[in-house]
Amino acid sequence: MVRTSGTRARPDMAEMRQHYEETACRAGFQALDGLTLLAGLYLAISPWVASFTQLGRLTVSNLVTGLAVAALAVGFATAYGRTHGLAWVAPVIGVWTIIAPWVMYGSAAPGGAVLNNVVVGIWIALTGVAAAGMAASGRMLRGRSHTHVNGTRPTR
Repeated sequence: MVRTSGTRARPDMAEMRQHYEETACRAGFQALDGLTLLAGLYLAISPWVASFTQLGRLTVSNLVTGLAVAALAVGFATAYGRTHGLAWVAPVIGVWTIIAPWVMYGSAAPGGAVLNNVVVGIWIALTGVAAAGMAASGRMLRGRSHTHVNGTRPTR
């Protein structure tokens, strides 16, 4: 038995990539990617903007996770067909952003840092869920469009 790899093994790959390209080109999703990028960049600089750089661990956490969200947003905007599998990461980072002040400082976390992280974390989680929904819509498309080798569609 000869095994093939890559796109030859998946006849629906072209359709799947076309779906992702069309999805990524929609104005609403481009706006979502842009807002996710801005949220990630803001999270990265927020300790300096909201004046809580004295919280060293939270400063580092926001910087690293903000840059990660920005990188994900750039990946979604430029190569969604190849990065959609990482869509679940953004909501996880959003949840971490929300709980990070309490995890790191407990009830001693300053209110400004908490409010900053809760608002930005909610935004990142929501945009991440939307990106994950785009990935799920691609999986549903693949499920509907499956055809047999002879070109017929399976009955359900």
